[in-house]
Order: sequence, then structure tokens, then C-alpha cells
Amino acid sequence: MQNRFKLFIAALGIAVLSGCASVPMDTPSADAALKSFPAPPADQAGLYIYRDSFAGQGLKKTVKVDGEVIGETANRTYFYRLVTPGNRVIATESEFSDNTINLMAVAGQNHYVRQSIKMGVFVGGAKLEVIPEATAQAHLQKCELAK
Repeated sequence: MQNRFKLFIAALGIAVLSGCASVPMDTPSADAALKSFPAPPADQAGLYIYRDSFAGQGLKKTVKVDGEVIGETANRTYFYRLVTPGNRVIATESEFSDNTINLMAVAGQNHYVRQSIKMGVFVGGAKLEVIPEATAQAHLQKCELAK
């Protein structure tokens, strides 16, 4: 009986983490324009935050920049924001509290942060990492711009 219960809980966890979530999307033309990766204005930095992980497709996770919510991610989505150069704090909703990273935004440059979903105790957690430009740009080709 106990083994059946464990099997049921495992199956339920897989089902929750493998469904599909949807978020509001921007226009295809805005998406295409940002995938040319234009340089931001000389006094600002560009910030791409994307999610392309297979795990947790049924979960939406909130993303914040300097404490301001910019939206919720779903699999294969991204956000783009212009930010002031300097230290920026990027945060994502995780299982028990936000996970954060510090990013030193450089004027006139684009920066790329990947959000990935990881297994949690009750729901999937999320982590963030800075990704090199060429790798991130390849990942972003498979994603769509969220609002």
C-alpha cells in the first residue's frame, strides 16, 4: 500500500511539472525585431530573461528586476527590458522564497539571464544564471516574446 502511494505521488508530480502553461504574448513583429539583438542605447543596457527548460512546463514563474515584477514566464518565453547600467538584482519566484542573482549591467551591451525549473518538494523551484551571448542568442531563437 505504501509503495502504491509513493508511486501515485511521483506520477502526480510528473503530471504537474510536465503540463503546459501560457502567458500573454507580444506581437510576432516585436519578437522578430528583438531576435536581431540590437544594441541598446549608449546610456542603457539590454536585458533578456528567458526560459527554455523542458521541466516544469505546467508552471508559471514570476520574474522581477530590482524588485519590480516584469511578468510570469512559461516554457520557451522571454522578456526584454532596457535597464539602467549598474548593479541589477534579478529575482525569480521559487518554491519557498525568491532566488536572486546580481548582474552588473554595462551601458550599450545586452545581457542574458536564463531561468530554469528544478524539482522541488511541493512544486518546482526556479533558478537563474547569466548565459554567454552566443549561447543565449541560440536559445532565444526557440523562444517567443512575452508581454
